[in-house]
Amino acid sequence: MADFRHLVDQARGEGMAIELYELALRKDGGHTSSTTGYVSSAYATRQVRIVLDGGGALLEPGALQYAKGRLKIDVQKAQGAGGLLRRQVVSAGTGDAAFATRYSGHGEVWTEPTRGHFVLASMDGPEDSLILDDGAFYACEGTVELGHHTHRSVSGVLSGNGLVQPKLTGRGVFIVESPVPVEEIEAIEMDGTDELIVDGDVMLMYSATLTVELRPLVSGLRNAARSGEGLVFRFTGTGTVWLTPTARVH
Repeated sequence: MADFRHLVDQARGEGMAIELYELALRKDGGHTSSTTGYVSSAYATRQVRIVLDGGGALLEPGALQYAKGRLKIDVQKAQGAGGLLRRQVVSAGTGDAAFATRYSGHGEVWTEPTRGHFVLASMDGPEDSLILDDGAFYACEGTVELGHHTHRSVSGVLSGNGLVQPKLTGRGVFIVESPVPVEEIEAIEMDGTDELIVDGDVMLMYSATLTVELRPLVSGLRNAARSGEGLVFRFTGTGTVWLTPTARVH
């Protein structure tokens, strides 16, 4: 492997692993060896490698840079996106496509370098489920089901945050894109006693066990316009909400 890549995080699944690298690039277009005291930076260029040893992985369409090995490659439709009309609605309502590229076998898959940030994590059981912000899905283990959560309220249909959102269910590792570094993500635990109101622009993902509504901050069209907030997420129940409070200053 080229020495300008520096491994900063990794997670292993069944017969596969997801690795996150930062590229030690110089402004003059060269590179700095990762063996000479590389220091991580929030402004670094990053690249993801998926290592397959008999397992499988789903990758966001268009993210591939190159793949090497004995691989089987298929296009997989996200669960709940059946039918031509349904696929068009799902694609229009979320930043993620209704399809993902599935890789399986033995080899490695490299994604395109990006200045974006990533969260690498895992879900522990078949009943675990997370709902992601539009465009947040990047890759996951093949044992994780990629689907969609539909907001069925009128407010949800009209929301600029999308009619549907990507949903991950099951056991396995995954990686999502974030507008801020991991250390700037705030996890808010909900114990069922309080309501949490969130501007959609800072919502990264949340537990599917939570009840969520997309609606105006205050009732009444005139009052909603005066509040200047538009539609917000309202969370109740038990679970976790991950926020990116510093997203607007990056």
